[in-house]
Amino acid sequence: MRVLNRENLMDILYGCAVLGTGGGGSLEEGIAMIDEALAAGKEFRLVSFEELDPEAIVGTPYACGAISPLTEEEIRKYARLKETEESFYILCMRQMEQFLGREIAAVISTELGGGNTATALYCAAMTGRPIADGDPAGRSVPALQHSTYFLKGVPMCPMSVMNRFGEGAVFTNVFDDERGEDLVRALAVVSQNTIAVMDHVNTARVIGDSVIRGAISHAEAVGRAFRSAKAQGTDYVAAVIKAGGGRPVFSGVVKESGYETKDGYTFGNTVITGTEEWEGHELKIWYQNENIISWLDGEYHVTVPDLICVFDLDEAMPQLNPYTRVGERVCVIALPAPAEWTTPRGLEVFGPESFGHDVAYRPFCGE
Repeated sequence: MRVLNRENLMDILYGCAVLGTGGGGSLEEGIAMIDEALAAGKEFRLVSFEELDPEAIVGTPYACGAISPLTEEEIRKYARLKETEESFYILCMRQMEQFLGREIAAVISTELGGGNTATALYCAAMTGRPIADGDPAGRSVPALQHSTYFLKGVPMCPMSVMNRFGEGAVFTNVFDDERGEDLVRALAVVSQNTIAVMDHVNTARVIGDSVIRGAISHAEAVGRAFRSAKAQGTDYVAAVIKAGGGRPVFSGVVKESGYETKDGYTFGNTVITGTEEWEGHELKIWYQNENIISWLDGEYHVTVPDLICVFDLDEAMPQLNPYTRVGERVCVIALPAPAEWTTPRGLEVFGPESFGHDVAYRPFCGE
């Protein structure tokens, strides 16, 4: 077990923001959650699965919804509803414990993202539980079925949901994870585009055999490389590439940036005009919350499940969708997909064809 200090936590969150590929929730909001728990005197404990009782119950807390900002119309629509005083993520977790009739011993992050990993860390610290060093995605992903739980057949239910207005429910059964995605996303749409979820509640033995172990430690290593390079005034992009085993993809200036919020997702495109060695070329990135597909000069280039990571060079930060600005200087890198996503079943669930693109996945970082 490791007790994490604020520097460790910031390394984890910055690493998760990189591995979030434009999604995974707001890093700024994630840091605020961590600081709230630290200010309350809470302790963050990271444990390996070997340290957990195999029969201990582990739960997966997270937020589901769109990542785009609320419109004035949406703000007015919910103005009559009162938000809960206590975190709706904690209420969601307690609702699950009440349903189970037993305590959740530890939590695990649902994906690596500046917001969702912070949510798991926050739920763990505020309730005195440890967080397990693992993750069922190894990056950030758009939909609930994009998880190694789905690949391994771990049941999603029971599934607790709670919105920020204290309206909660427990699903005792769903047909499959894709159907669970439809149901939860629909609730998010009518809940200011965000809903707290706790699902895949199972024993540490089952969860440990179903996730990517060491994922939080990996995010910490990437974040440490990023932070240390920035502090030393060296090339932080190169440091991240080295720490993550990746490759440079493109650099240039944002030419176009646009998005829409639809069906509980944020869909958008970023078009970048190349500079320096990329002068005369153009890269387009399409995202569904996360960066999914890219085209170099109109030809398919890097695709999921590889990670397409964008850095805002003006702010020296990982870029969160959909906040890319026209005229912004950016650098794009690719990091290798976790091995679980490169299997035939993994590509069926989370390859380019699963998003409607008739192109076979080709590992960019393995070329």
